Amino acid sequence: MTTFDRLAARARALPPLAADLLVVAVVGLFTGSDLAVNDLGYRQADALSWALFAVSLAALVVRRRRPVPVACVTGAACAGWALYGHIGELLNLPVIVALYTVAVLGDRRRTLWTGVTAAVVSGVVALIVGRDVVNPQGLPVLEMIWPLVPLLLGEAVRTRRELLAEYAARAERAEAEREREAARRVRQERVRVAREIHDILAHTVSAMTVQAGVALDALDTAPEVSRRAMTQVRASGKEAVRELRATLSVLRETEPTAPAPRLDELPGLAEGVEAGGVRVTLRREPSGGAYPGVVETTAYRIVQEALTNVVKHSGAERVAVSLTGADTRLEIEIVDDGPPRPEPATGEGYGLIGMRERVLAVGGTLTYGPVPGGGFRVHAVLPTEGALSWRHGAPKGGRGHDRTRGPRR
Repeated sequence: MTTFDRLAARARALPPLAADLLVVAVVGLFTGSDLAVNDLGYRQADALSWALFAVSLAALVVRRRRPVPVACVTGAACAGWALYGHIGELLNLPVIVALYTVAVLGDRRRTLWTGVTAAVVSGVVALIVGRDVVNPQGLPVLEMIWPLVPLLLGEAVRTRRELLAEYAARAERAEAEREREAARRVRQERVRVAREIHDILAHTVSAMTVQAGVALDALDTAPEVSRRAMTQVRASGKEAVRELRATLSVLRETEPTAPAPRLDELPGLAEGVEAGGVRVTLRREPSGGAYPGVVETTAYRIVQEALTNVVKHSGAERVAVSLTGADTRLEIEIVDDGPPRPEPATGEGYGLIGMRERVLAVGGTLTYGPVPGGGFRVHAVLPTEGALSWRHGAPKGGRGHDRTRGPRR
């Protein structure tokens, strides 16, 4: 920042009255110096000259509150000096400041009428004073032009301020609109998640009811079958409680929806992406691992959104999808080899917002960002406590069990 910029910043930081007094002091210094020394052969400063000087400075103190009257007073003082016989390039400085204030604090119509009036009065004064080339007031055309200069400058400054204010207002409106849109997207995504989980919960409770009926029927005749059925009921109950706890904050009244997608449908999803020209490598360990319905749905949606972002935004040729399961968690990683691209800023990337909402709904974590050297990585960890024990505790025999829909018939 230059010295002038620092001084301008300090001047703008002053209170309005202090700034006005500073302007008056500067104008008084230059105008008073010019008034005190006049060319020989012309009238020298006397009491009337200094009285006009004092009136001009006093008027400038209230130039912000009464710009047009101040312009009239300073203009009359300037004309009085010219008619009284004073000459000087700085005697019109008070009226220049006043005219600038009229334009910068007014509107275009007022600036136009002020300019016309000032030009006419200045031209008339020049004609009355005469055409003596030694006298600056002797050229009527030039005298009609100079009042327009501060008016044009003030008009330009005011227009620029209005444009900056309008740009700032537009930016604020755009930011507010982005926040509203982001909030709407989040609400929409929460409702969508609630619909999917609602369907899964309904099937889980149905499975518990069926297994409880099996246990009740076999309680006396086949205790071992009853025991296995009750083990399944307990596992289903644990999953239902956990899913309810994760979804109470976003659950809404919903209509029945289609069954939620599962991890077994990922190969079909990968084939659809490969049809668009992106090679997908899918790795799942263990290959047949089963997890709670809400976890599988969340994992599927994360992979789906990540692959969609790869196709739409990355320009990648290959993408690797990895799902690694354990007794207590499912780890998901999607990495592409696209060109470097920045990490989305806060408030941007509605697909990532949807991912985050889904992961938080099941108590997991989500991280994403660019990969050094190019590409983008999405990494999620979803808790799966009780999922594998449920699978291992399922009854064996000719009749299989779907953990969300109850016994197959």
